[in-house]
Order: sequence, then structure tokens, then C-alpha cells
Amino acid sequence: QVQLVESGGGLVQPGGSLRLSCAASGFSFSSYVMSWYRQAPGKERELVATVTTYGGSLNYADSVKGRFTISRDNAKNMVYLQMNSLKAEDTAVYYCKARPWGRDYWGQGTQVTVSS
Repeated sequence: QVQLVESGGGLVQPGGSLRLSCAASGFSFSSYVMSWYRQAPGKERELVATVTTYGGSLNYADSVKGRFTISRDNAKNMVYLQMNSLKAEDTAVYYCKARPWGRDYWGQGTQVTVSS
């Protein structure tokens, strides 16, 4: 079955960096667009970034443009989110999403907390 497992979250100071990873299995990874979403306490889940099947970025949320970079490694079935210049408002649970066969699949999420 489809599995998405995120890792790499943690506590970081403002201005710091983190790299999130998502390990995918159970579907033809290289055939599908992959996305990162996030959900802050009391807010709706929002799209952060999307990467095409060949590794080109499709879009970024305005709030993360110039600071975050999405990438993928089709040989390893992995998708990444490099987050630089982190701000307190980036604090959220970050989720990896795939949509094989027209259905959304989500990982369990990884917590990112930006605080001094």
C-alpha cells in the first residue's frame, strides 16, 4: 500500500535551517507530482510547494518563496524540503502528499517549531 514517511522536523531558532525528507513507497513514485503541505495550530492545511515528476518546482506558497526549496530523488523515492531563514510563522506540522490513482495520500507529518 501507499506509504509516505516524513522526517527531519524539530526545534530551530529563527533564521535557522531544516531539511525535511519524505520516503515514499507503494506506487510508481517517478510518475507522480509530489507536494509538501503544512498545518499550523488553529489554521487550515496549506500547500507549501509542489515538484514535478522530473524535479522541476511547480509552485511555492508566497510566504516561503526564496526561502524554501523542494526537490526529489526518483532513484531513492524521496522528496525533500530545504527550509532556510526560518521564521516563527513557519511553525507547523509538515506533510508530504502524493496523488496516485486520483486519490490523496498523506504521511503522518513532522513537527517544525521555530522559536528562540
